[in-house]
Amino acid sequence: MAMPQTIEAVRHSFVAGGDVKRMLINGEWVRAASGKTFESRNPATGDLLATVAQGDKEDIDRAVAAARAAFEGPWSKFKPYERQALLLKIGDIIEKHYEELSLLDTMDMGAPISRTRGTKQRVLGMLRWYAGMATSIHGETIENSLPGEYFSYTLKEPVGVVGAIIPWNGPLGACIWKIGPALATGCTVILKPAEEAPLTPLRLGELLMDAGVPPGVVNIVPGYGETAGAALAAHPGVDKVAFTGSHLTGQLIVQASAGNLKRVSLELGGKSPDVVFADADLEMAVPGAGMAVFANSGQICSAGTRLFVERKVYDEFVERVANFGKGLKVGNGVDPDTQIGPLVSEQQYERVTGYLSTGRQEGARPVTGGQALTDGPFAKGYFVPPTVFADVKDEMRIAQEEIFGPVISAIPFTDVDKVIRRGNATTFGLGSGVWTRDVGKAHRLAKRPARRLSVDQLLPGNGSGRAVRWLQDEWLRPRVGHPADGRVFECKGRLDQNRVARQDITHGGSAALRSSQARAG
Repeated sequence: MAMPQTIEAVRHSFVAGGDVKRMLINGEWVRAASGKTFESRNPATGDLLATVAQGDKEDIDRAVAAARAAFEGPWSKFKPYERQALLLKIGDIIEKHYEELSLLDTMDMGAPISRTRGTKQRVLGMLRWYAGMATSIHGETIENSLPGEYFSYTLKEPVGVVGAIIPWNGPLGACIWKIGPALATGCTVILKPAEEAPLTPLRLGELLMDAGVPPGVVNIVPGYGETAGAALAAHPGVDKVAFTGSHLTGQLIVQASAGNLKRVSLELGGKSPDVVFADADLEMAVPGAGMAVFANSGQICSAGTRLFVERKVYDEFVERVANFGKGLKVGNGVDPDTQIGPLVSEQQYERVTGYLSTGRQEGARPVTGGQALTDGPFAKGYFVPPTVFADVKDEMRIAQEEIFGPVISAIPFTDVDKVIRRGNATTFGLGSGVWTRDVGKAHRLAKRPARRLSVDQLLPGNGSGRAVRWLQDEWLRPRVGHPADGRVFECKGRLDQNRVARQDITHGGSAALRSSQARAG
């Protein structure tokens, strides 16, 4: 298939003739068993991009059967070198079609084209690294201490059929993150894309077939969380679920995995603290702290949305971050000059704008932003400008709940030990940042946090005097059976976590699976 070179060509390839974009099961493009479909629209304009087959339990059953047959059949005979060669071929094909895939990501979920193009090195790097791992994973021989002559060794084998549920905030990267390791290790996959952004995964499926991936090895079933997602998470024929999304949905997936004790890996949401000390290099810290939240319109699970600033520089720093946000261009993501695109959907728009109202009601002061953009070129899309709230207190909802939008909650601090405790005083967490010129102070925060934070990466700077340390939370604070104390999340109906955590994923909790996946990050 020739690669479309323009936006119109990409749009035409998905809408021409009004044909339904079908799901991939056992190497064939098929309609949903129910015949149901859903629409995928451009969040910047409201334009229809495609009509997509809506999978549910019956389609998941078909996909699991195909994946099992492939796992136990031809795919099991592929040697590590052959899997490596296949992944490298996939990488070459994706590289050839990267402009098309980046445009699809931008049109389907709104991220600026500069961002989706900018992930090329990461996406291809991940895929080729997984290719290398195909021949690098092996067992070991073990010297046995039992009396007698024994020879002991371990052999690493593929888990089996993997259910992969991905979010909408970076479709191509999320696909590779799930499919790459599965193929490298000899597993088979059922991929459930988010209903807000299914087009890139479906196009990727076509490229995988072009690369020679055997039928049934990768199956792609678009659909809603409460139908396709819930069925995949609970399916007894699935050996592992890999999920990226909200912690509420993660709770439900863990519960659903109990049926056959399937393995689960979760990458969940967060309310990450970004700590700025008075001795920080503010020229670096201002754009760093700003884009830690404003990038991808704040739709990033590790966004540093709680900005703790030392009192000595609080007013200056907040003003400077606000001015930085004002200078960012908001617009349609296909414009190369756009820095902040739309939110992904009406539901996400309502959620984020609801938090803007909540912040004002709680007494927080919007230094910039604070209102949706609704006039002129923004009239048909879901646009929220970079927003900075000052005078935020720890107990406010905007400081405790994951907004998943371009909204900073700026909070002053004076005491190092207290800011460590305050930084960890949330129901969940994913990452942290520290801005300081004092490398000893950075180490102190790395060694003495309450939630086992550890130094993960040293970002660029001029020597040890300008150290900027990122900390990664090693403990995702599992919440199953321990719901948050009275916190509420969802934008409609304000779902109570204590109630949601007790619900069954295939019954009462199914609505939560969809609504919380809609804000996956």
